[in-house]
Amino acid sequence: MRQAKWATTARCAREILKLDNVSAEGHFLAGVVAKAAKQPDTAGKSFRKALQSDKRRYDAAIELADLYVRLQRNSEAVALLADSAPLLGNSPLYLEMAAQAYSRLDMHESARPLYQNACRLQPEIERFQAGLAACNVFLGEVSEAREIYLKLLARYPEHQRFHYELALLATVESFGHVKQMKSLLESAALPPERNIFLYYAIGKELEDLGEWDEAFSYYEKGGLAAKSVSPYDVTTDLALIDALIETCDKNWWLGMQPGQSVQSIGKTPVFIVGLPRTGTTLTERIIGSHSQVGSIGETFFLQSALRQVSGVRTAESMSPEIVRAVAERPMASVASRYLSAVSYKLGVEPMFIEKLPENYLYLGFVAKAFPDARIVHLKRHPLDACFAMYKQSYFRYAYTLDDVGRYYVAYAGLMDHWRALLGDRLIEVSYESLVSNQEDETRRLLQRMGIEFETACLQFERNKASSRTASAVQVREKIHTRSVGRWKHFERHLKPLTDFLVSNNIALR
Repeated sequence: MRQAKWATTARCAREILKLDNVSAEGHFLAGVVAKAAKQPDTAGKSFRKALQSDKRRYDAAIELADLYVRLQRNSEAVALLADSAPLLGNSPLYLEMAAQAYSRLDMHESARPLYQNACRLQPEIERFQAGLAACNVFLGEVSEAREIYLKLLARYPEHQRFHYELALLATVESFGHVKQMKSLLESAALPPERNIFLYYAIGKELEDLGEWDEAFSYYEKGGLAAKSVSPYDVTTDLALIDALIETCDKNWWLGMQPGQSVQSIGKTPVFIVGLPRTGTTLTERIIGSHSQVGSIGETFFLQSALRQVSGVRTAESMSPEIVRAVAERPMASVASRYLSAVSYKLGVEPMFIEKLPENYLYLGFVAKAFPDARIVHLKRHPLDACFAMYKQSYFRYAYTLDDVGRYYVAYAGLMDHWRALLGDRLIEVSYESLVSNQEDETRRLLQRMGIEFETACLQFERNKASSRTASAVQVREKIHTRSVGRWKHFERHLKPLTDFLVSNNIALR
């Protein structure tokens, strides 16, 4: 098994089961072979048989839970993980697998002690340490994460991803780490495509230090290097947006039957959307601090439900073909699949937040599938929004100013379309207004949502819930205006983007 010799492993499993057809070991080995062969149904059947023969086989339970997470049978995965976690004390391999499963389910509070146990048993394994550090970031334990990354870099000083993660944890006040990273760039002498994380990390810390021109040069290097190794073409996303506008038109909106009402599901979804880095996480923390509102964080379950209901078989997460196919399907099917996937995270609160920014793409489907859902859209100054995405390593449509400009124009056109279609269903929030006038904007937002104001919403930084976003560190701070107008420090470099947006009638006031 360790050598991935699956034919031999399969033969061993068959021989064991010939001798004992209820052997937990035989069924476990058969399950691992089927899982490696991407045969989830066969693998699941074998792991279940292993557990029927011996309920103490935590290895079969964790393998099955991992399989269930991949199949979005999330409630079953959580039940298996909860039952098996107490049995994992001496197995670093399955401690890590269980922790990873919990992390994919956005249950970092449960993942953290498993990573800690794995690190205790085998402190020399760097991926265990890295997993624990990431978990600490999501839970707001930034100082512990920083300590781990510093120790990892002491052992692996050339590990670019660790330098990048460290750079994101705090605003730096000295050039020490910048000098260290620049020295690594020089000594390693790697091609640009292998320096992507260092470029972005150096750019971030130089920006912290007010070295605007040099910071931009490193962001530009990072973006160009990432673009050079990516098969992505921004026209792919532009075609998807065009298909959404063409498919989800007024005739579709008036003719499509709605999905499930609050009365039938007992919960009111709150979809918080917008471009990444426009304040969606901040808004989630504010609303999620209300006693009547829970949060399931960022999930891809809506997108997955649309894909499944469409019936289109493709490796793409979303495509014009999927959009056109799902538009002809009952929206109740989308709602039921989505709710089945998220049910494991729902609490007692009557409302729950789904905060995946890119769900702005699917607002027509959201509004139809959930007639009572609240839809909150965050707006931010176009140049601040574009530059905030450009200087991150996460967003494939923002690796160059040309791409991010074209994407922003398409986004703006789609949002105009949704406004015309959804009318008052769409609750829009200005990031700039929210950070400069928090209480009034919060009161207005809660009123539009139909819930009473609570002072806890003004103290969102006390919210202990995990946050698995690019803003995981920032959301632990009190509200501030430091990010408003930040693009102006880079105005000279952003002129091509500014000119493009203006030429496409994007207001920059």
